[in-house]
Amino acid sequence: MSYIFDIKRYSINDGPGIRLTVFFKGCPLSCVWCHNPEGIDKGQNKLYNRQKCLNCLTCVNTCPQTALAMTSDDISTDMSLCTGCGKCAEACPTKALEMSGKEMSTNEIMKMIEKEIIIFDQSRGGVTFCGGEPLYNKEALIELLDRCRKLSIHTTVDTSLHANPELVKEVAGKCDLLLIDIKHMDSGLHYKYTGVKNELILSNIKMVAKMGVPYIIRIPLIDGVNVDEKNMTDTARFISSLSGKMPTVEFLPYHDIAKGKHTKLGSVYNPNNVPMEKPSEEVIGRCVKIFKNAGVEAIVK
Repeated sequence: MSYIFDIKRYSINDGPGIRLTVFFKGCPLSCVWCHNPEGIDKGQNKLYNRQKCLNCLTCVNTCPQTALAMTSDDISTDMSLCTGCGKCAEACPTKALEMSGKEMSTNEIMKMIEKEIIIFDQSRGGVTFCGGEPLYNKEALIELLDRCRKLSIHTTVDTSLHANPELVKEVAGKCDLLLIDIKHMDSGLHYKYTGVKNELILSNIKMVAKMGVPYIIRIPLIDGVNVDEKNMTDTARFISSLSGKMPTVEFLPYHDIAKGKHTKLGSVYNPNNVPMEKPSEEVIGRCVKIFKNAGVEAIVK
């Protein structure tokens, strides 16, 4: 069993064709700009949308642990009492309270995947496993990859590659495509922005390149974090030095869509006030040029 926080149909940004994207919970990174903060914890999270709340107190009266209370502004949860049972979310008439993370078996996930096979075949699509970090859920991921392969379903794994090299090698050998992020080339700054150093990630990228497995490098472009000339030059040089066929590189300009999710989670977006901005067209163009000069073509997504 694995906790899944979303399954999206008709996805077109997570690999070729039309895809079903499965979002696993649990991630070893805590990126300052994380778009899916509800996917960091491996268990369930409670989301609260103040705009949907009727102040009806149904959740407060339903909670078996008396962990909820109505304040002057909203519903508050005493996390020392909350057991995450989800009964408050089940009772909420407007879904102002929701639980992020549903425990699902591989059989349940495969049933959803198999329903999309016709769409996969018509669009040359498939299923993408992401998160969170899918490699954090290795038993379920490997079983799903094996079962999809038996049905000739194209599989993509969207991963940070911050994982044991043997696991990376096994997963890379079972999937059809890897989507791999490079956040920063400086290990100290990588730690500052993501909570982990990058040596393991870069080593695993080199290993995947030597294996000849199809992969795409994705780079979030964040002004104030990683779009400076030195980091872009170092990143382009690293990619150009990889073994085998040059990978496709995708630039993903920063946006702050996760702010709303943090509000629902009761957490704070960018608590250390790291200066982050969407890069200008001029900056994006400069990044593309740096990569081109290194012999690497980058596509802006």
